[in-house]
Amino acid sequence: MDLALLRTFVTVHRAGSFTRAAALLGLSQPAVTSQIRTLERQLGRPLFLRKARGVTPTTIGDELAHKAAPHLDALVEITETGLDDESSPRTLHLAGPPEFTALRALPALTELTGDDGQGFALRASFGNPEEILEGLAAGHHDLAISTARPRGALLTATPLCDEEHVLVAAPRWAEEIDPGRLCGKGAPALENLPVVEVHESLPFVSRYWASVFGCRPAASGTVIVPDLRAVLACTTAGAGLAVLPRYLCACALDRGEVIALHEPPVPPLRTYFLVVRTGTLAMPHIARAHEWLRRAATDWD
Repeated sequence: MDLALLRTFVTVHRAGSFTRAAALLGLSQPAVTSQIRTLERQLGRPLFLRKARGVTPTTIGDELAHKAAPHLDALVEITETGLDDESSPRTLHLAGPPEFTALRALPALTELTGDDGQGFALRASFGNPEEILEGLAAGHHDLAISTARPRGALLTATPLCDEEHVLVAAPRWAEEIDPGRLCGKGAPALENLPVVEVHESLPFVSRYWASVFGCRPAASGTVIVPDLRAVLACTTAGAGLAVLPRYLCACALDRGEVIALHEPPVPPLRTYFLVVRTGTLAMPHIARAHEWLRRAATDWD
């Protein structure tokens, strides 16, 4: 059986779409369709059911993917690493949100870059969830950290940790707020305060308002900077209120540089996921980094 046909089949099985598989393989969609039809003729069985959006594997298709995919992944590992691992150390390509990756993931993973016979080189890139998952699916990254859980069989996600969000501002803004109005639906007490955010759509503030106050914020952004670390710096300087991950602003809270304007009984949470292309955890350097981050996350507040 032609290995190229099997590679195309496994890619379609994971992508759930001839179009998506063609993009990943660098082939035209007709070429992918032709290869799958050739494989189906050789086996005498249909491998996929065609639907309006993508394809669904048949029972035979699922069985073939289960048997073939690990061996194809192992062959890819051999061709990518070479036979002499010591002379050709692997490189782990990691992608994730800039703040979390810089402050949490990278410090943990640098422990694996040492010369212990199992170390690897590390390359990181930042982006939003859509960019990160698209890059992972296209093979630009080996491991991704995302706040969005991917759909389909092409990518496999594992919950990593939850991130608590805190409504903060410099101490001087507390004088502008009536604490009594923060009980229950206390959003009106905050409407006149300026807002510091990462985007004009106020993603962090809007999520907090919806979860805690059950409404949308009435304010618009006063300072917009595309990095949560810059949001913290502007908030500390007195630019206005912000919603930030607790891990990011914990030290500023301890030092009194910012204060929590509200402490809801159930704080808003956001989940981070570790995401890989399905089957690639068979590669030792990806599996080691994946497990290392999962262990490190148990100590993250």
